[in-house]
Amino acid sequence: MSNYTKIGKVEGARTELHDRLGLTGAEISVNTLDAGTSVPFVHAHKANEEIYFVLSGSGKAVVDGEEIYLKEGDWLRIAPAGKRQFFASADSALSYICIQVKAGSLGAYTIDDALV
Repeated sequence: MSNYTKIGKVEGARTELHDRLGLTGAEISVNTLDAGTSVPFVHAHKANEEIYFVLSGSGKAVVDGEEIYLKEGDWLRIAPAGKRQFFASADSALSYICIQVKAGSLGAYTIDDALV
């Protein structure tokens, strides 16, 4: 059994990588909203925080009623209970990565988790 999984370029409005990569500790999705469109629902989570990275374009997230404007290169973390919805700008698509992990689950990181 291999200690890695590799896939090629992903395309489309939304690609979830959980099954494609065999993820066991996170869900990662690659998302694109066309100009002037939005995620069609407001949602929150029971246990998972979400970390977003804007790949390209611009738009906004509305979290608990607060508008947060987004552009290429921005990072955004939202706590599980935060009620969220994403919108692309009227003149720009919004492409982003969403990383979803259980809040409070990080036990060690970087050098503390490395075996050297």
